[in-house]
Amino acid sequence: LIFKRAEKYAKEYHQAERDLINKHREARKIDNYYVPDQPRLAFVIRIRGINAVSPRVKKILQLLRLRQIHNGVFVRLNSATIKMLRLVEPYIAYGYPNLKTTRELIYKRGFGKVRGQRIPLFDNSVVAANLSNHGCVCVEDVIHEIFTCGPNFKKVNNFLWPFKLSSPKGGFKTITTHFIEGGDAGNREQYINQLAQRMN
Repeated sequence: LIFKRAEKYAKEYHQAERDLINKHREARKIDNYYVPDQPRLAFVIRIRGINAVSPRVKKILQLLRLRQIHNGVFVRLNSATIKMLRLVEPYIAYGYPNLKTTRELIYKRGFGKVRGQRIPLFDNSVVAANLSNHGCVCVEDVIHEIFTCGPNFKKVNNFLWPFKLSSPKGGFKTITTHFIEGGDAGNREQYINQLAQRMN
């Protein structure tokens, strides 16, 4: 069953990738542009500590479960979460993760919340015991639910403990400056993948 599910997901990801490429090609044929959908998933990393944090920012970081520096969480993007991310932009780096990043983070740094304890996802049985009533019986199900922002995203994301990442290989540039200005804070769109891989 688990292998069949993994196979089905692999086909689904591949098909989505092919569809995107075909749409770009078709648009180019008629001298046009294809604009993909707005991303639905963000990976958020806290890059600054606790000094001189205003109460409002502190509260939002707590709601996002980013209580420590170099903690990372997946966030479903909607108008409310986008506003929250904008308010705490100087303290976080975020962007839109690809499948490879999502998979590597969950397999390498994935921990589940089991009876209030932080338990590593060393086995599919940990997932099955806690998320089987939400249709997740293996780690691939968790990855699929997170990456596609499925109907049980909230439950699955809450089950995942915030990722405790290392400081990035090669260090940050300047955490006090926005990414657009050559720093590290704020939205870096698809470039979050490189940062996440350096911190994983």
